[in-house]
Amino acid sequence: MSSHRALILGGTGMLSGVTRWLAGQGWHVVVPSRRYCPIPVDDDVPGRVRWIEARWERPERLAQDAARALGGKADLVVSWVHSAYRVPVLNAVAGLLVEDGPVVEVHGGSISPGEPRPALTGHPTQRVVLGYVREGASTRWLTHAEIVDGVLVAVRRALADRPRTEHHVGEPVSHHAH
Repeated sequence: MSSHRALILGGTGMLSGVTRWLAGQGWHVVVPSRRYCPIPVDDDVPGRVRWIEARWERPERLAQDAARALGGKADLVVSWVHSAYRVPVLNAVAGLLVEDGPVVEVHGGSISPGEPRPALTGHPTQRVVLGYVREGASTRWLTHAEIVDGVLVAVRRALADRPRTEHHVGEPVSHHAH
């Protein structure tokens, strides 16, 4: 059984590939979300994934349930939480993370460089900023696979104890673009 634990906030949706990758590396991954969404993992995968029901607007309850499901301190937190709930949710789960444990924060859409500041200032934070892809004269949003690949770059950097970095996946969305 793995001693590595991860808490992935938003890990059943667009980050499900990150959840599967960590489980494949032997991690015990807890994924709080509003709706039950099983993450399929093969029987030969050394790790496991555990879903817990959670609502971003109830961060203390989320943290209590996540603590029980983790069974110990998390070694990694990956978060893609709506901006209105990001800081309260991350503050609520801060005590579940090992000292100096890394955080990967994913941000979509239009944000200013360096903003918002990392929610958990006592933890090394890799920031992932999602944009769009230009194809000739047209543009498109990132695919699920492109998002997962981009976030995994940040997760691997975080686990390798690399310096904090802002990772841009695709081209940035300008504040004036629609």
